[in-house]
Amino acid sequence: MWTKLRQSLPLQLAFAAFSAWAITRLFSIDDQVAQQDWYQLIALGKTTYLGLLKMVVGIVVMLSLLQGITSIGSTMRLKKIGRTTILFYSFTSFIAISLGLGASLLLPPWEPLTSIVPVGEEVKLISAEAANSGAIAEKLFSMALVNPIQALSEGNLLAIVLFSFMLGLALVSTLPEKHSLFEVINGLNKGVNKIVSGIIKLAPLAVFSIVFEFSVSGSSLLFKQLALFAVLVFTLTLIHGAIVLPGIAKFITGISFKRLFKALSAPMAMAFATSSSSATLPLSMQTAEQELGVSQTTSSMVLPLGSVMNMDGTALFEGVAAIFLAQLFGVDLTTSGLVMIFIMAMVSSIGAPGMPSGSMSGMQMVLLAAGIPLEAIAILLLIERPLDTFRTAVNVEGDLIAAVVIDKWQQEEGASHQLTHHAI
Repeated sequence: MWTKLRQSLPLQLAFAAFSAWAITRLFSIDDQVAQQDWYQLIALGKTTYLGLLKMVVGIVVMLSLLQGITSIGSTMRLKKIGRTTILFYSFTSFIAISLGLGASLLLPPWEPLTSIVPVGEEVKLISAEAANSGAIAEKLFSMALVNPIQALSEGNLLAIVLFSFMLGLALVSTLPEKHSLFEVINGLNKGVNKIVSGIIKLAPLAVFSIVFEFSVSGSSLLFKQLALFAVLVFTLTLIHGAIVLPGIAKFITGISFKRLFKALSAPMAMAFATSSSSATLPLSMQTAEQELGVSQTTSSMVLPLGSVMNMDGTALFEGVAAIFLAQLFGVDLTTSGLVMIFIMAMVSSIGAPGMPSGSMSGMQMVLLAAGIPLEAIAILLLIERPLDTFRTAVNVEGDLIAAVVIDKWQQEEGASHQLTHHAI
C-alpha cells in the first residue's frame, strides 16, 4: 500500500485531500483559527507550490512552443497542426455550449427572484460598451500585444503564446534546420522540465493545504435554487467530461476509457484542487508524453494553446448560467438572445485567465449581450468558486484529449507520407 502511495501521484493527491478534510471534521476546526500560526504554516504549502509554478509557467509555455515549432521545421506542416488544433478546440467548445443551452432550455424554468442579492464593493462591473464585439476584440488584442518580458512577469499566457509563435516562425524561416540555437532551446527546455518535475513532487502538500483551507472556510450560502443550479452544472460538466470527450478520443484513437482516465487522474486532480489550468500545464505536459505516449512536438504545441483557448467547462458554465439568471430575473430570451449567449460564451472563454474565477469577466460580457442585469453576477459569486473546480478539471481533460487525438492524426499523416514516398 505504502509503496503504491509513494509511486502514484494520483493516490498521493487523493490521500492528501482526504486527510485534510478528515482532520477538519475530526477536530471540528472552523474559520476562527485562520489567524493562528499553525494555520498559516499549513497555508504556506499552497503559497509555495503555486508560487513556484507561477515562477516557471511562462517560461515553460514559451520554451515548449518554441521547441514544438522549431522541431516541426516545415512552415506548411506547422500551419496544418495549428489549424487542426484550433478547429478541434472550437468543435469541443461548440458541443459543450450546445449541451449546456439545450439541457437548460428543456428543463422547467427557474422560479423568478423576489429579492436581489447585493453586489459587494469588491466586485468591479464592466460597462455595457465593454460587451460589444469591437470592445472584446480590443481587449483580446491589448492582452496579446504587450512586451514579452512584461507578459512573462505577469503570467499573460495569451501574449506569451503569440510572441512564441512569432519568434518560432521567424527562426524556422531564417535559420538552417540543424542550427545550434535549436539545440540550445532543446537544452533549456529539458532543464526547465527538470525543475518542473521537482515542483510537481510538492503537489500533495499543496492539495492538503488547499482542501484544508476550503474545508475550514466552507460556504453556507447555498440557497435552494443555487443548490439545484450547481447540481445541473455539475451533471452537464460530468456528461461532457465523462462521456463526450472520452467518446471522441475512443472513436478517433481507440484508447480505452480505463487507460485514458488512469493517465488523466493526476492532472485532473491537480486542476480540481487549484482551479487553475495554467498551474496544471506542466503536469499535463508530463502526463501527455510519459503516460499517453504523445510526442513532445505535439504536446508542446497543443497543450499551451489549450491553456489559453480551450475552456469547454467554462463555456458550458456560462451558457447554463446565462439561462439560469435570465429566468431568475424574468428576462424573456428571444432567439437572437440565445444566439448572442452562444456566441459570447464561445468568444469570452477564449483567452480567459487560467486561474481561479478567471471566467467572471467573460460571464459579465455574456450577461450584457443577452440583456440580463449585470448585478446578477452577485448570485453566481455565491456558488462560482466550488463549480470552478469541476470545470477546470474538464478544461484540462479537454486539452489532454486534444493532444492524444491530434498526435494520432499526425502519426497517420506521417505514415501516409512514407507510403507515398516508397510508392514513388
